[in-house]
Amino acid sequence: WLLSSLSPLTYLSGLPFRCTIDNRVTRVAWLNRSTILYAGNDKWCLDPRVVLLSNTQTQYSIEIQNVDVYDEGPYTCSVQTDNHPKTSRVHLIVQVSPKIVEISSDISINEGNNISLTCIATGRPEPTVTWRHISPKAVGFVSEDEYLEIQGITREQSGDYECSASNDVAAPVVRRVKVTVNYPPYISEAKGTGVPVGQKGTLQCEASAVPSAEFQWYKDDKRLIEGKKGVKVENRPFLSKLIFFNVSEHDYGNYTCVASNKLGHTNASIMLFELNEPTSSTLLQEVKTTALTPWKGPGAVSEVSNGTSRRAGCVWLLPLLVLHLLLKF
Repeated sequence: WLLSSLSPLTYLSGLPFRCTIDNRVTRVAWLNRSTILYAGNDKWCLDPRVVLLSNTQTQYSIEIQNVDVYDEGPYTCSVQTDNHPKTSRVHLIVQVSPKIVEISSDISINEGNNISLTCIATGRPEPTVTWRHISPKAVGFVSEDEYLEIQGITREQSGDYECSASNDVAAPVVRRVKVTVNYPPYISEAKGTGVPVGQKGTLQCEASAVPSAEFQWYKDDKRLIEGKKGVKVENRPFLSKLIFFNVSEHDYGNYTCVASNKLGHTNASIMLFELNEPTSSTLLQEVKTTALTPWKGPGAVSEVSNGTSRRAGCVWLLPLLVLHLLLKF
């Protein structure tokens, strides 16, 4: 007789233990450590998950339903023959898929401070826990431990951090924590512009900040109020525009864009300057100048025309010279 082989198992709906026997066997029993589960057809344990599958002349088997980690351990099939008792033992190893039971909540922190993220996982065998920064600039894992410590965090280290727990029993379990790094505004672009009188003009101020910056515009230390006739302020999370619909002489000058949030503020000076628009008289003068200026390019037609005019002038002067000589003599 023999005990059917048993491999390490994960949670199952039912786990059978089988003993193959013959007609020499007079008594049979299944034990878990020193506890009798079944003796023949009689159930000795109180666990409703343990049931008798078969008790025949060739096989004696039981089943444990809804296996869990507490079922791990040695199981013994004991038989009595005419000569003496025999036993065979198998050790049940229960493998458990990884599970993340504790993880840090999303966090918002000021730039330069320290943070600690936690990811606790269970499973059998004990899962390996790794942390990874989900960012195009990040390379590989940032930590191969349950705890992730970041000293003096920077704005580039903001984003999602992924905790992965794996033990090869099943697919890795993944959870994410969002880290928001707050920092004061930084004006990355401030565009001045030249605009003719009477035309539309736009000053642009772009600032990066977390939380998003609030924008204000000033001219000569006076704040521009939204709704001023002919002027409009358009604000977006990272961009502010000062729009002039009909620029006048009074509008030209130096403007200040101020970007601020709860961590600080910054400013930039931006010029709105006059751009002279060509007038009709200027255009006419340019046309005349172009017409009177000889073309200096190779094979210029104007050079040929001027030569022809000079030769024609010489032909008209010749009769006058002959007449002058005749009268003299």
